[in-house]
Formats: sequence, C-alpha cells, structure tokens
Amino acid sequence: MMDIDDNNVLDLRSMNMEELKNWVVGMGQPAFRAKQIYQWFHVKLAKETDEMTNLPKNLRQLMDSHGMYGVDVVTRLISSDDGTNKFLFRLYDGNVIESVLMKYKHGNSVCISSQVGCRMGCRFCASTIGGLVRNLEASEMLSQIYAIQRITGERVSNVVVMGTGEPLDNFDNLIRFINMLTDDNGLNISQRNVTVSSCGLVPEIRRLADLELSITFALSLHAPNDQARRELMPIANRYSIAEVLDACDYYFEKTGRRITFEYSLVKGQNDGEDNAKELAHLIRGRNCHVNLIPVNPIKERSYERAENGAIERFKNILERNQITATVRRSMGRDIDAACGQLRRKYEEQNNEDRTTGE
Repeated sequence: MMDIDDNNVLDLRSMNMEELKNWVVGMGQPAFRAKQIYQWFHVKLAKETDEMTNLPKNLRQLMDSHGMYGVDVVTRLISSDDGTNKFLFRLYDGNVIESVLMKYKHGNSVCISSQVGCRMGCRFCASTIGGLVRNLEASEMLSQIYAIQRITGERVSNVVVMGTGEPLDNFDNLIRFINMLTDDNGLNISQRNVTVSSCGLVPEIRRLADLELSITFALSLHAPNDQARRELMPIANRYSIAEVLDACDYYFEKTGRRITFEYSLVKGQNDGEDNAKELAHLIRGRNCHVNLIPVNPIKERSYERAENGAIERFKNILERNQITATVRRSMGRDIDAACGQLRRKYEEQNNEDRTTGE
C-alpha cells in the first residue's frame, strides 16, 4: 500500500475497511466515518472529496492533504466494429496505463493493467517495450474499473487482469485489489468473475494457489515445448514448461478451478498442425480450457497473425483430443485494443513533441 512519508502520501483508496477505521480513529474521528468513506470510494465511486457531502469539511481537507490517487482519462477510443472501448489513463505521477471495456451479451468485461510497463519481455507484446516503470497500487487497479463505470454509466460484471504488466510480479497489490473488488462492502464482484493471467512465475502461482481463491487462473503458454517457448517468452529460460504445468496442477488441486491456457497463434511460429498435436499431448487429461488468440501484429516486431485456416485446424486438432478450445474473438482491432499499443503510441508522440520542442 502506498505510503511515502517524504511526500505526505497515504493511499486511502487502497485501505481495507479495518485499516481505514484505524486511520479515521487515529485522526480523532468517530469510527463510523470509515464506512462512509469506504462507500464513497468503492460503491458511489467518488473521485473527489467535494462529492462526499456527508463528511465534515475538516475530514475532507485532511483526506485531500494526503492525496487522492485515482486515474484521469487521456484518451477514449470506441470501436466502430464492435463497441469496444479503449481507455488511456494518466496516473498521479504522469505515467499512463491502458484499460479495455468489452461488451458481451452476458455482461461488460474490463481488462485492466497491473503495472506501468512490464519486465517479462514477451516478444509479441507491445507492453514490454521499454521495460517496467513501476507497480500499480491496488487503488490504481480499482480506479480503472471505477472510472469506466462512471464514464459509461454501465456496471462491470467481469474483470480480467491481462492488460499491461505481469500481475504476479505485483503480487501483494494484486491480492489486495482482488479482495477489495470482491468485498461485499464495495462493488462485490464475484471472485468467479475475475481472471488473472500470468506468463508463468512458478513460485507466485503456488502462492496464489495457497490462498484458495475462486478466481480463474490463466497461464500464457504460447508454445508446446521449451525451445519454442524460449523464442517467444524469456521467462521460459527461468522456468521449464514441466515446472509451470506442475504449478498449474497444484493450483487446480488447491482451488478446484479449471486452468485456462492462453495460446497466441503466430504465423509460421507456433500455429502448425504438429504444434497443435504436441500441445494436445502436453495438456491432455488436465481439467483445462485452451484460449486460442490470433496475435495482433505490432510494428516493432515481425510476427504476423496466423491465417484463419491454420487457426481452425489448430482448434479442431485440440477438440479431437478431447480438449476444450475456443478462438478469442478479436475485438477493437480498429482502435489498437491489443495490450500496450495505445500507450506506446502516446509515448512515441510525446517523445517526438519533446524532440521538436512543441
């Protein structure tokens, strides 16, 4: 939780109810004010203390003196194809992050970022270009969802932590975020409607399993063997597929929750029939689901989207081996909805402006 003494920063939005009550009482206020503040933050989704009309002015001033760190909209793009919304948000320190709102018949799903940048270096992902800047606080993850609900006036029913960043590389803030998101004092989104994706940090997968949450865990697999995976994902040099799958098996054992394997299909790289057969052999017998993702090309990389015929053949091979597989519907392609693309464009433009003196 953010607590930077030299800047008098105390991240009230990241406090759970008990922590907020202790802070309120410590400030000489009655304990019931904690619930009022918590509801303003996490139910009414207030951004500024001016909105908190049932709080005394001196308490609101005290809260303002510690800072109110939400997010501010820089850009909102709406897809003319499918209504997907892409948001670029600015944080208190000037960094920017991305979030995506996807509208389905079953409800609204939001994909949020967990870090500014990413240190994992996956070859086909724009989020990793430039490396990791910093972790997001729980409040900054929550604020992405809150801002989208405020802006659209629509409730979010599903949350996917699959935007910029490696969620398990920001483990403590991630868990705080999940607990607050699913708290019945807040938005009260079911844990079963929360998905966390990871490229495969084995110790953290096991830590997550030990918490026995009801969330969905998605592993970014992307290749059926270690050699091919190393070419796409540097993390594969640290943990073998066998180690990662053992951790996934442990997660299922502890939680009873089916594992999702994310598999980005790159033309000529991992989309062949032999790749599909090898993948089927690798994961057959596990309680799992494979999410096939036609990769979104980015200009900094030479990878191309797999052709439709190859995608369909890949899926059919998995299904013939009794493995449930779906092809992720490409949403928001006309607005750069893939992870990291909008942030990358924004930073490039800012760099150009600084260079030209504009």
